[in-house]
Amino acid sequence: MMRVEVLEGIARRRRWSFEDRVRIVEASYEAGVSVCSVARRNGIAQGLLFTWRRQARQGRLGGDEQAPVFVPVVITPEPSSAVLSPRLDDPGAAAQPRRARRKSGVIEIDLGGGRRLKVDRDVDAAALRRVLDALEGR
Repeated sequence: MMRVEVLEGIARRRRWSFEDRVRIVEASYEAGVSVCSVARRNGIAQGLLFTWRRQARQGRLGGDEQAPVFVPVVITPEPSSAVLSPRLDDPGAAAQPRRARRKSGVIEIDLGGGRRLKVDRDVDAAALRRVLDALEGR
């Protein structure tokens, strides 16, 4: 025997505040966290969370204030290398391996279309903004 219940009233969609959407999207970008688990934990469909993530990347998440723009970031370790160079202070130590000074804090920005921009941690933020604006044709 099958039991059928008729629910009265209008089923309403939940309205998510801008702050809640931003919080959930930010949580979905945390290291080691899956989109599925964030969606399940917040009681939303995975597809909705993927839509919010796409809207956030495009700056269209909504709200009265400017939505934060999320971009995918990939962190890759730089390979360490040793270089052979004579040491000027010790003539007997010519051609001994010396560790090369590694650049730390290098940021690589994928601009799409196979274009990439690399800057180090000492880049002037205003100058970088002007370069990015020029590349975007603003």
